[in-house]
Amino acid sequence: MPGRTKAPASARLRVEQVRSGIGRPANHRRTLEAIGLRHHQDVVVVNDTPSMRGMLFQVRHLVEVAPVQEG
Repeated sequence: MPGRTKAPASARLRVEQVRSGIGRPANHRRTLEAIGLRHHQDVVVVNDTPSMRGMLFQVRHLVEVAPVQEG
């Protein structure tokens, strides 16, 4: 697909929940749980896959994402 780049196989992302899911639509709360975020200020490291990017895009206003520096 034009405009898309393939991430390295071992690419990882650090995801921190910076805003609460309280009062948000149910699909946003379920997405946070699917990512592995259970509560405000929780941090998880996830694989950088297209499906994970889609979930992060859906809740982009609730999380901060940074690449993990391997090495």
